[in-house]
Amino acid sequence: MKKVAIIMGSDSDLPVAEKAIDILREFEVPFEVHVYSAHRTPVQSAEFAAGARERDFGVIIAAAGKAAHLAGAMAAHSSLPIIGIPIKSSTLDGLDALLSTVQMPTGLPVATVAIDGAANAALLAIQILAVYDTELASKLDAYRAAASRKVLKNDMIISEKYNGA
Repeated sequence: MKKVAIIMGSDSDLPVAEKAIDILREFEVPFEVHVYSAHRTPVQSAEFAAGARERDFGVIIAAAGKAAHLAGAMAAHSSLPIIGIPIKSSTLDGLDALLSTVQMPTGLPVATVAIDGAANAALLAIQILAVYDTELASKLDAYRAAASRKVLKNDMIISEKYNGA
């Protein structure tokens, strides 16, 4: 199975990134976590992205706040799927990071999840890897079925309480 890279622009992004780590662990998807800044360590981030395919990565998740150029920097140096997580900052509540991550020029696509949407970033990475991995696809199907059962159970509880069913 291919690995997922989780790259953070700063170690302050770790509390958000841990939600992706938890999902990848739950699905037993191998991953690595690194801190590389598009601005402060541009050479290292470029080298990582450029060599990721050869190191058996299948997807790169890039989490960054404020100017949030990390996902774009990864996309500039790799043809692997890149998933950007805009991180909420105290300045503009993450809107700056969202716009920086989602506004990529033609030819350098970056899939972007919600502000602080690390769990969905991991699930999207799993979906990408599951295209050619039937065991992983089965785990994803089971995960979604469990989520559906939880919603229906909550519906039943609330319906009985308020609808007298």
